[in-house]
Amino acid sequence: MNVSRRTVRTVLAAVTAVLALLFLAGQASASNHISPQNAPSGTHLQTGSIGCSTGGNSVSCTGFELAGVGNTDATVVLEARYTANIQCTNKGGKLVESHTHTAVDRTEVTVTSAKNGRLAIPAQMSTAPSESQILAQADCPNPNWTPNVQPGSVMLAGFTYSVTFAGFTAPYILITG
Repeated sequence: MNVSRRTVRTVLAAVTAVLALLFLAGQASASNHISPQNAPSGTHLQTGSIGCSTGGNSVSCTGFELAGVGNTDATVVLEARYTANIQCTNKGGKLVESHTHTAVDRTEVTVTSAKNGRLAIPAQMSTAPSESQILAQADCPNPNWTPNVQPGSVMLAGFTYSVTFAGFTAPYILITG
């Protein structure tokens, strides 16, 4: 049986997409960790709720207020990872390679403690990058080939959300999904 490289690559791309869907199904629930040892003594939730949720190709993390932080600032980071199938076409218009590309959307905000030792943590959100944003990062092994995003292949692969206080080396809040 003689199988072309194109057929093998197409099958591999399809298998990768199915595995990514199975991985995402297992990532539907986020893992939340609050580590009091990584915060000023007395830190507690004042208002709101701490959490992140996913829907489609986006991640949304709630805003909330912490109290008991003294004059300690914090850094809030939301990093979402997205995958897309990239198809490379040669000058003759033939599909010559498919591969998966990972794009990262990272937001980092420094939050300053307010009067009375309170810290207002703003809501954070990440949405999937556009095809043009992915293509700005993606490439093909041969510079003469043209990369294209396979329609419908952009997917959220996972995310990490953290709140880390100044002067501490590990996050007080860590949510992964």
